[in-house]
Amino acid sequence: MFEFVRQHNRLFQFILLLLILPSFAFVGMQGYTSMMDGANAGVASVNGRKISQAEWDAAQREQAERVRRQNPTVDAKLLDSPEAKRQALEGLVAERTLKVAADTQHFTPSIESVNARFWNDPQFAFLRNADGTVNKALLAAQGMSPAIFLERLRQDYALRQVTVPVESSVTTGAAAPKLAFDALLQQREVQLQRFDAKAFAAKLAPTEAELDAFYKDPANAAKFQLPESAQIQFVVLDLEALKKDVKFTDDDLQAYYKENANRFSAPEERRASHILIKADRSAPAAERAKAKAKAEELLAQVRKTPADFAALAKKNSQDEGSAANGGDLDFFSRGAMVKEFDAAVYAMKPGEISNLVETEFGFHIIQLTATRGGDKKPFDAVRAEVEGEVRKQLAQRRYSEAAEQFGNLVYEQSDSLQPAADKLKLQVQTATVQRQPLPGAIGPVASAKLLEAVFGNDALRNKRNTEAVETGPSQLVSARVVQHNPARVPPLADVSEKVRALLVNKLAAEQAKKAGEARLAALKATPADVAGLDAAVVVSRAKPQMLSRAQLEAVMGADATQLPAALGVAADDGSYVVVRIAQVQPRDAAVIDDKRAAQQYAGAWARAEAQAYLAALKSQYKAIIKVAAPASSASAP
Repeated sequence: MFEFVRQHNRLFQFILLLLILPSFAFVGMQGYTSMMDGANAGVASVNGRKISQAEWDAAQREQAERVRRQNPTVDAKLLDSPEAKRQALEGLVAERTLKVAADTQHFTPSIESVNARFWNDPQFAFLRNADGTVNKALLAAQGMSPAIFLERLRQDYALRQVTVPVESSVTTGAAAPKLAFDALLQQREVQLQRFDAKAFAAKLAPTEAELDAFYKDPANAAKFQLPESAQIQFVVLDLEALKKDVKFTDDDLQAYYKENANRFSAPEERRASHILIKADRSAPAAERAKAKAKAEELLAQVRKTPADFAALAKKNSQDEGSAANGGDLDFFSRGAMVKEFDAAVYAMKPGEISNLVETEFGFHIIQLTATRGGDKKPFDAVRAEVEGEVRKQLAQRRYSEAAEQFGNLVYEQSDSLQPAADKLKLQVQTATVQRQPLPGAIGPVASAKLLEAVFGNDALRNKRNTEAVETGPSQLVSARVVQHNPARVPPLADVSEKVRALLVNKLAAEQAKKAGEARLAALKATPADVAGLDAAVVVSRAKPQMLSRAQLEAVMGADATQLPAALGVAADDGSYVVVRIAQVQPRDAAVIDDKRAAQQYAGAWARAEAQAYLAALKSQYKAIIKVAAPASSASAP
């Protein structure tokens, strides 16, 4: 048998190939397909066209970056919350719906109309330079080139054309805004009598039997339950840890300083004034010649009397942005102006007046008025900065190798973190954690990925090290559970003070409510009896006068057809407030006048109409969201 196999080796190789290759192809394709399925999974659709998980992820990242640019101190957890993700998906669906509507209705703005909108719309003024160019630096800060910005503006213009006719068709008249704001901002003169729970609490002394009964009541068990927790050890491998161990010489620092000289120099800026005589390059030759002749005439005048440059610019320059300032363009950096203008300015000396400079806008006469920056900082002045950057670079080079070592050590010696800590000179830290990050938690213990690993079966039951978990950029963490504490209700003795406080608060709230309701009944029976009530104050939704939102809404929503009226409202702290409404007053005109009320009402109505129209479009174009909304968020297709 073996001899037969040996003699027919090629035949068997061929047969094995036929057997193995299909299964390999199947497994390989299945693995590739499963990898791609996640990114390509449809999470929504509009007009039959799928919106993939990858597109949703990209929309969420863009939304998060936009929020960070507007509010750099925003809590990162809010940007990654289920509600934020849902908002990004709903925004993506709305955008796709409007795009389908724009394409269907042939709302395709021309490049000329988009350009006109950019140059004439005041909201884009901050992106326009005084010499009529686009501020490329500001666009670059937003991650856009002028071409990308123009295309986004064109798309936005097309989408706006879908809803603008609906929004602009809103007519509200004069009566509706007045009625709406009169009702919303109506004022009421009230007198209050507070029954403070704390005053009743001071007189309460529950017995041990009452405490025991309150503690054992199943309805109160959740109030005393200690959540599941784990005491852990953990080690962190990141750039900060590696920086401490890197070595370098003074020569290394000097070399880095020389190689990065530009980074340690203040950027050079120049201040110039100009006189512009407009002449489009596509204009007839005669028209351009006339403009050039006028510019040459002005150049002769400024060369003759340079001190008159500002006056001549104010009188003759056709750059509306700078003419009023005598042609002054303030300081700008290299590359901020069109290339011909930029090249001329950076070739001049202070006080010098250029020859005619021709650009796409026409003919310029430029006077360089000042320069600043461009000075290189001495090495001693930036040594600390250089050392910090060299340390960071060396740590980054070391990180890949150290990360592999770290992962191997915590896995191979899974009963302790000390070998990894000793080998890589890391510190073993301790913490108490729960399945969800604790309020105020920062660093690795705030990582959901690490906590998931800590509370995994292997880490909890076998007390093994977790795998190396990436908890941030260039940061790996491994942890091990020292002690696991399941969720439990502690003995009464351990929480007696908390039990006493909760019971006293409950009883005090009940007594405050009982006393308040008795006073309310007496006030309703004898409305003129104002004994114990505070002095009258005027409240409104614009002036809550120390009332909570719930209390204020109760007061403003109470029936005031027959005055005086009385009502009682429980406070958030268990106290009870009796309110006597003595008088209803119109809204305070100082809060909002009729003109502003009409504007805000029209704006709100227009937005509501646009949202209603968008909802109709979603229905028309079968916009469907296929993933469930988070529990705290309303589902909206």
